[in-house]
Amino acid sequence: MSAIFLKRFLQRPFQVASIIPSSRALIRRVSAKMDFSQPRVIAEYGPGEGCHTREIVRRMHPDSRVILFELDPEFAQHLEDQFRGDSRVTVLNSDAALLCQELAKHGHSHCDYIVSGIPFSILQPEKKKELLRSTYDLLAPQDHSAFIIYQVTNELVGHCRHFPRVESEYCLQNIPPMFVTKFYKTANGHAHVNGANGHSRNGNGRH
Repeated sequence: MSAIFLKRFLQRPFQVASIIPSSRALIRRVSAKMDFSQPRVIAEYGPGEGCHTREIVRRMHPDSRVILFELDPEFAQHLEDQFRGDSRVTVLNSDAALLCQELAKHGHSHCDYIVSGIPFSILQPEKKKELLRSTYDLLAPQDHSAFIIYQVTNELVGHCRHFPRVESEYCLQNIPPMFVTKFYKTANGHAHVNGANGHSRNGNGRH
């Protein structure tokens, strides 16, 4: 177990949300939702001690870029220390709401993927709504572009109806078990949900 992760959980349990970092099984499932064969612009909300980030950086194209938004100052410093030698990685001790400005600083207008492990359930309703809307707006208008989350509950599906296609699966090989959900930004305007049980349905986006 990461010592810094346990320390920050004990100090800020609601913000960190889990007592241990993601398992290898969960990390693999999240990274499998991305196509790393081409240069990508990737943002990550709440990377914590960096277990998902390390996998993304290991697998991504040499010309890709990752922008990390971490509110916890100790986690942010830990990430800075890990990736100091990699110019493709930008670590920001700031709110994900600043993604638009940070993309512009680096000459980008959109992300290909946005990954998030932050516990959306603790956000105020208006803050949650604003972050989800800006996340959608800042994804590139391409079929591969997606917002990928891993959460204890799948309640966020009901708040993301502007995403036309949703796929969700349940990862039991993690403590606690997590839903891994991929929200696509596509030209198809029909809501489509693939459930964790392997079935799919069309509907209003609730799971």
